[in-house]
Amino acid sequence: MIEPTYALGAIAVMALITFALRALPFVASRWLQSHAIVRRLGRFLPLAIMTLLLLHTLVGSAREHASGPWPELLSAGLAAGLQWRSRNPLLSILAGTGLYVLLRNLGAS
Repeated sequence: MIEPTYALGAIAVMALITFALRALPFVASRWLQSHAIVRRLGRFLPLAIMTLLLLHTLVGSAREHASGPWPELLSAGLAAGLQWRSRNPLLSILAGTGLYVLLRNLGAS
């Protein structure tokens, strides 16, 4: 059986490492804000991550259903078009989601 002092020591070390890893970005934030590469990544990565998530979702969802990728493509196209035209994220999300649900429900029956 494990000694209680050894177990408590291991838990304390794990807690310290976890705390240090959580605190590191706050400690390094001044250096990170002034670094050119980090600023460039901050402008590029959010769009790249959202694009990858969108593609992954569209491809995965299209493979699950027999109707093919059309509901996903039409809904994403509507949301993108509305966002480009109106610059209203809530309208784009609601219209794209509504069209997707409508197309999926019509295709299922």
